[in-house]
Amino acid sequence: MLGTFQKTHLRIELAASADTIGDSLLRPSQLRQWLWSQNFPDGLPEKLHSGLTFTSYIGPVAIQHQVDIVDSTSLRLILSQGIDGYHEWMWGDSWVQSRLEGISLLPLNLGQTFSLLSLRQFLAVKNAQ
Repeated sequence: MLGTFQKTHLRIELAASADTIGDSLLRPSQLRQWLWSQNFPDGLPEKLHSGLTFTSYIGPVAIQHQVDIVDSTSLRLILSQGIDGYHEWMWGDSWVQSRLEGISLLPLNLGQTFSLLSLRQFLAVKNAQ
């Protein structure tokens, strides 16, 4: 794999319950709404589950995701192709934490920051409704 080893770890506060945050991360129908910079395939299940493998795209760059661990407060994705590494999410009432490590030509820290800010905005709008 070409690229640089990158490691980034961010935690932010959100105005949402753990269940609402979890739904936003584990339900592809919601994931598509706030993570619009990635193209997800059609036919994903209603909720992510262990063992599921799918490929998303950031522009022309394919990223394969294998759902490794999923429960009520965490998600771990093993990544390959455009990013060789993993993405780990943990959450609770009013907070979410994201840890991303891998080798890639993509600027992972920038993408992770953008994703978390997009999630925060999505939940703020959802909470206001």
